[in-house]
Amino acid sequence: MATTTLMERVGARVYDGALAAGERRGMAARRRRLLATASGRVLEIGAGTGLNLACYGPAVGELVLAEPVAPMRTRLVARARRDGVAVEIVDAPGEALPFPDGAFDVVVSTLVLCTVADQDATLREIRRVLRPGGRLLFIEHVRAEGAARAWLQGRLARPWRWLAAGCVCDRDTLPAIRRHFPHADAQADAWRGMPALVRPLVVGVART
Repeated sequence: MATTTLMERVGARVYDGALAAGERRGMAARRRRLLATASGRVLEIGAGTGLNLACYGPAVGELVLAEPVAPMRTRLVARARRDGVAVEIVDAPGEALPFPDGAFDVVVSTLVLCTVADQDATLREIRRVLRPGGRLLFIEHVRAEGAARAWLQGRLARPWRWLAAGCVCDRDTLPAIRRHFPHADAQADAWRGMPALVRPLVVGVART
């Protein structure tokens, strides 16, 4: 059994509060718009405390949530029960999804690819578990395009990672997505209400 770290326990406790301003200033609406398009059998990786749960519409036939961090998973289970949402919750990291090839119509990743241990391995797994014609729906914060902010992200990446429960603020995530999903449409956006290090966003859909 994996040992839960202090960072994981504290991170789960403060997560919703830390994101609250950003949720109010656009992220909650952004989640709703994107996830309203999900349909069929859906897998969400890194589901955290369940901030996406209320965003799924009636077109979702089955919802599976993968969350490898035990304190996050505890809060996720509690939120699903409280909200009366029928879901399957599994203990699994993005790099090792315990599902057969082509098992899902849609995979959802919101603010997850910044924290996975191996971004390319996670994206390979997402591609593997999607059926032909399946979709990855994503909202991710990314490395800034401007040189000054990108430099600042790189300079502060190490302390930020410790403060933000493993978040890597300067990952160049969109090119990584496009290595595995050449048919990826994305729009640049800004995560208002959050520190400048994580403000640059990409929001999009990638197809197999």
